[in-house]
Amino acid sequence: NFTYCPETGLAKGNEHSAFAGWAFPFPGVFLMEEFISEDEESEIVELMDRDDWKPSQSGRKKQDYGPKVNFKKQRLKAGSFTGLPHFSKKIVAQMKACPVLGGFLPVEQCNLDYMPERGSAIDPHFDDWWLWGERLVSLNLLSKTVLSMSCDSEDSIQLFPTFSKENGELSPPGSFTQTSACKNSGEEGINCVLSPRFVPSKEVTVAIHLPRRSLVVLYGDARYKWKHAIFRKHIEHRRICVTFRELSAQFSAGGRHEELGKELLEIALSFQGRPV
Repeated sequence: NFTYCPETGLAKGNEHSAFAGWAFPFPGVFLMEEFISEDEESEIVELMDRDDWKPSQSGRKKQDYGPKVNFKKQRLKAGSFTGLPHFSKKIVAQMKACPVLGGFLPVEQCNLDYMPERGSAIDPHFDDWWLWGERLVSLNLLSKTVLSMSCDSEDSIQLFPTFSKENGELSPPGSFTQTSACKNSGEEGINCVLSPRFVPSKEVTVAIHLPRRSLVVLYGDARYKWKHAIFRKHIEHRRICVTFRELSAQFSAGGRHEELGKELLEIALSFQGRPV
């Protein structure tokens, strides 16, 4: 019932929802369109398709490049991990231009293949916090889709009314606005002052539109407070998602498992890997 606006960082109420004319800040999302070119996309997908795609859950197929992990027992070892694939070296280098990816060192890459014929989807979930660090980076290939964000928190979200100015900007909290409620009361043409409105977090879903060849980074609240999902209805054509993950603090410099983390990063960044 809300849509994320990359220009303002706000989640804006959808026109035909009960939240039309309302918005709230939605921090922790970075979106870059046209992150790679069409030619680069074609080359990457061709190289991926030379390797086998293994069946995964919910109608997806996958290729994993990463260490062997038992999340339940919190055990980790290199296993048959030989690094990220060679074609990712250029992608990772290009990430350095993104302001939110300073110092980002991917230790794992997961390619997921979505097809409408298979009913491909992924349920609302959090990525693991024990092993993976704050920033989740995904490259969206072959077709557009929607990342659907939802929250199980008992907290409420404070909405504020929005006013579309000529330049398309949104007003700050407490500004004047004209809403459908004002119009319905026969006060068309008269601006109304609306106080901030509170709504339970569980009633809010936010759509993040991912164009083809775009790069999205989730961090902060969007990583730890909001679950993310891809619903079947948002897979219209073949889609490949390339997700890169970094290590959590305990596997990084100064952490309890720093040495293991260092070993895994050396393997990952050799860029000589095959799917495990």
